[in-house]
Amino acid sequence: MSAPTHGRVDDLSSPRADILEHAGELLRALAAPVRIAIVLQLRESQRCVHELVDALDVPQPLVSQHLRILKAAGVVAGERSGREVMYRLVDDHLAEIIVAAISHASEERQ
Repeated sequence: MSAPTHGRVDDLSSPRADILEHAGELLRALAAPVRIAIVLQLRESQRCVHELVDALDVPQPLVSQHLRILKAAGVVAGERSGREVMYRLVDDHLAEIIVAAISHASEERQ
């Protein structure tokens, strides 16, 4: 008798439709170069918007827009710290997806 999986997908060949839908939502949320760069920044440590703006050299409204998309998808969470909101990754697995995609893209370019 197997132990409960608590939401894990043990049989990846035929996951439930709701799991596939959620996976698609996550991948759509991650499917933009600026959002990929944000995830990589948050992989290192939590950051506020102005730190992301400085690190990515993109306008603040663009960073805020992408953070809203990532937050709505459950990729990032924000916590107020004084006048700033500090953003962090909700789950390190999401950064692993990004790192794997970048590694794959780099291998294809070589």
